[in-house]
Amino acid sequence: MLKINIRQMSLVSLFAALTSIGAFISIPLYPIPITLQTLFTLLAGMTLGSVLGAISQIIYVLLGVIGLPIFSGFTAGAGVLFGPTGGYLFGFIIASYIIGKMVELKREKNIFYYILAGLSGTVIIYILGVTQLSLVTGIGLKKALIVGMFPFLPGDFLKILAASFIAIKLKKAINLK
Repeated sequence: MLKINIRQMSLVSLFAALTSIGAFISIPLYPIPITLQTLFTLLAGMTLGSVLGAISQIIYVLLGVIGLPIFSGFTAGAGVLFGPTGGYLFGFIIASYIIGKMVELKREKNIFYYILAGLSGTVIIYILGVTQLSLVTGIGLKKALIVGMFPFLPGDFLKILAASFIAIKLKKAINLK
């Protein structure tokens, strides 16, 4: 059984809230808007670790599913999970877990390792997001890549860099052990 102390619970809640805020900071593109959600998803895994990072993203998704309008475009409900952008939301959970696990497994971490972990997580988000986008909309994989991945690559690379530098600083301030 997982035991979480009050400090860890507060940090998990904080990252769920930050991911929610990241959804509101957006540039609307159809069908996938540019948001800062991925920045906070990456940071959750990098700073909280695999389990706590994933829990923060599960909480974020569950809050949206039960009706809080915290998904991009102030949307909510279980229907979003099964719509064109739902794969990205599932990707947030898995990516934060994998990023956290990568960071936990490496004893000596430098900026390049955090960047590698962020790239890995971003690939996971894209795989799940683009796949569901393609299946739900019926636009095919090539078109899904064109609308659901390519426009976001430069911004996501900047988010990976930012998350990596921020995580190094946060890890020193947030000692979860």
